[in-house]
Amino acid sequence: MITGLILLLACTSLCHAQTKTWDGKHDTSTINVTVVYFVPSDRNPLPDWKDHIEYYARRVTQFHAREFQGQSLAHVTVHPTPIISKWTTDQLRRGDADAIFFRTLGEVDERLKFGKNTDDGFPILLALSDINHRPLDDFYRLTIQDGRPVFEGILNAGNHFPGSKLGGARATYLADRGRGWGLVSADGWRVPYRGSDCVIYHEGLGHTVGLPHPEPGNRSVMSGAQYHGWLSESWIDDDQKKQLGWQPKTLANDKQTELFTEFQALPFPPQPRPGQQSKLKLTLPQDAKVESLRVRFQTSIDGPWIEASADDVSDDSEFVELAVFDRPTPVSYRVDVKTQHGDAELWGYFQVREEDNVPPLPLVLAADLRPTDTTTESVAVDPPGPQVNLLEKLDPGKCFTTGKWTKESGALVSSKGYGVRIEIPYTPPARYRMSVVVEPLDKPNGLLLGLRNGDQRFVALINYASGRTASSALENVDGRNVGNETTFVGGLLKQNQLSQVVVTVQPDRVNVQVDGRTIIDWKGNAEQLSLSDYWKTPNDKSIFLGTYDCAYRIHRVTVEPL
Repeated sequence: MITGLILLLACTSLCHAQTKTWDGKHDTSTINVTVVYFVPSDRNPLPDWKDHIEYYARRVTQFHAREFQGQSLAHVTVHPTPIISKWTTDQLRRGDADAIFFRTLGEVDERLKFGKNTDDGFPILLALSDINHRPLDDFYRLTIQDGRPVFEGILNAGNHFPGSKLGGARATYLADRGRGWGLVSADGWRVPYRGSDCVIYHEGLGHTVGLPHPEPGNRSVMSGAQYHGWLSESWIDDDQKKQLGWQPKTLANDKQTELFTEFQALPFPPQPRPGQQSKLKLTLPQDAKVESLRVRFQTSIDGPWIEASADDVSDDSEFVELAVFDRPTPVSYRVDVKTQHGDAELWGYFQVREEDNVPPLPLVLAADLRPTDTTTESVAVDPPGPQVNLLEKLDPGKCFTTGKWTKESGALVSSKGYGVRIEIPYTPPARYRMSVVVEPLDKPNGLLLGLRNGDQRFVALINYASGRTASSALENVDGRNVGNETTFVGGLLKQNQLSQVVVTVQPDRVNVQVDGRTIIDWKGNAEQLSLSDYWKTPNDKSIFLGTYDCAYRIHRVTVEPL
């Protein structure tokens, strides 16, 4: 278990005042929240799901400590592995939003045998689901209307906030059982809109102890906070806290809490144009001195996080440069700052747009938005097994190679040449997912992932440059190389820029994604696949990597059995 436990402001003058649920029936001076990542059986978990959930765990714990001044302590535990449902996406979505809530929480509660031991605090089970109640691309913020993708979400002056009628977040306080259940749908957490952390607290620690919406509405976390800012910008109304047994106290100023409350990192401009420098506008406490700053961003929901240079940031810097994007795209970002008073972090999101009212569109629609006959069938139907890191102990000097291969700071680097390849001493299982993070060091040309399907070897060829175009394909299919039925035409890789390639192999199917876009989804008999003599390596049971007329730095190679 990964536990986030923050015990702030011990409140020595109170003899530890006891807080209770809204109806006064259950002690909440200690609250134990178990957070699980819930994934339908036909979905693949996000590669960085744990980073997301641990971030939200820290945010809600800090907020709870600030609001209750130590009189109620929140212990947030993140379940170490995704909960893979016995149900598919379509099965979970049957009925209304209440139905998916009880179906999800009922399954998780039963699987975890939740709340059997309640002596050490009030138990809350919070499920963060990989899906919404209805189809939605939450990264591009699109749904389908009249056969066309349209924007679906909360957008105010270029700023993105969580909230969609297709989401389905719910929570309930189960007074008779002495516990709380919460569900945050994908729209509320998978993409870090400004205010997503408000949704986590609202459902996860608010309604689950009986807190209602205040009347009249305001910008507190139990009302409209998620539509206005981050959780640190919000509050719980004093009268609501008093109903829970909180007693207001005047405490000494705490610099770490002040940093949590005041730190902001807003995109500037809110909607940059392609080719325009995007920046983050930083706000810190007046006396804060920046000791270090780390900024990262990603441009696909399951793509790699790319480091943005922040070396030029000084104490009086108001802006930090993020990147120049060459096309319309969604962008998630995360900022970690260290000052003399402590550390703070924020995640956010914006869109690069050609025009303010024209959202970016993906090259290929997300699986959730495709017609039912293609979405009901999954690329991976089995829960993933233990992930195998193939670079960790790889020694190029002991492998079959052509060309030159070296290890540099944990990354694998190839020379530029034709037919350059390295055999990796690993035989994959019958069903597996291979993920590779690559960086072309020259003008991008062919990257090859040497794979196996049953007894057949073949390659996934990515970004083979031919004339003015680039092509990707499986080679060979029915004896044909690039140009066969699997061929995708279009550039996918950029020099000195990281990209993630994910290949899912099943006996009758091979799916290839680049930076979250599906470029190949082949279905057929494994006997149709073959490997040309040009790319063969001595051990025909091993996988391999190959490059063609381009040097590559390969940062990660992992395989997950399915």
